[in-house]
Amino acid sequence: MPSWLELLIRVLAVVAAFLTLPLIVGQTEHKVMAHMQGRLGPMYAGAFHGWAQLVADGIKFVQKEDVTPREADRTVFRLAPIVALLPYLLVLLVIPLGPHGLVAQPLDIGLFFVLSVVGIGVVSVLMAAWSSANKYALLGGLRAAAQLLGYELPFVLAAASVAMAAGTLSLSGIVHAWQPWWLLWQFPAMLIFFVSGLAEIRRPPFDMPIAESELVFGYMTEYTGLRFAFFLLAEYVGIVVIAALTTVLFLGGWRGPFADDQLGWLWTLMKVFAVSFVIIWLRVSYPRLREDQLQRLCWLVLVPLALAQLLVTAAVKLAW
Repeated sequence: MPSWLELLIRVLAVVAAFLTLPLIVGQTEHKVMAHMQGRLGPMYAGAFHGWAQLVADGIKFVQKEDVTPREADRTVFRLAPIVALLPYLLVLLVIPLGPHGLVAQPLDIGLFFVLSVVGIGVVSVLMAAWSSANKYALLGGLRAAAQLLGYELPFVLAAASVAMAAGTLSLSGIVHAWQPWWLLWQFPAMLIFFVSGLAEIRRPPFDMPIAESELVFGYMTEYTGLRFAFFLLAEYVGIVVIAALTTVLFLGGWRGPFADDQLGWLWTLMKVFAVSFVIIWLRVSYPRLREDQLQRLCWLVLVPLALAQLLVTAAVKLAW
């Protein structure tokens, strides 16, 4: 098979995953929240267990009027939802699904690339906030900027810990170097990475940039129709990306209890959906943090713990 055709097939597979996995996570969130909170609405659309709820939501967004505020910067306002989605698509290109080259574009510096691209998310938030010409949106954007710039530090430090342990920046290389006992040794780094990842994608309880009781809907206040749906899709893609990165870095990726590499992709997907379920569970279980609590958790808890974990990893590597 020509190399260009193989690359095209891999890219199309990633695009297909980009369009389907977030929808599955969104449908799962509807059902999980319906059961945990006794919500009856999501269980009716389509009769059997509300299977058509996501379809109904899509039709609703398509029918809504696409409104752009008169005072808004129209170009920036319309580009913001696209910029919110693009980084996650690029990240999915380098996340390995299984052994034997089951990745769209393997990179020796894959972790460095992922951490760099994920940080672009703050740009889309600031674009949406500033271009909306709305004070509530601007306040939400400033909150998001402070949150994302703060939690980026423990996010990167936790990832650096496992990269140091594996001795490589390649995502596939990290999975190959992973050992089951890392679940104990790197558990603090995994917890820090996971919590910081939730803050990066602004999921509850880290959704202060939206805070509908204070800011209407934050930086998304002026968005309607499909552009609003794109922001929601970016959130669900973010769940998939954070779950996939947690799986690859800390849970062994495609490695399962058996030696059969042929089912590696299945183990990866199972772990990704399990972590995604935990993310949904946290949304249902915990109230939103106040802004001061959110920043205190970052700078007084996660950053010191991440630095301590780096020291522990360095000491173990030197002693090993």
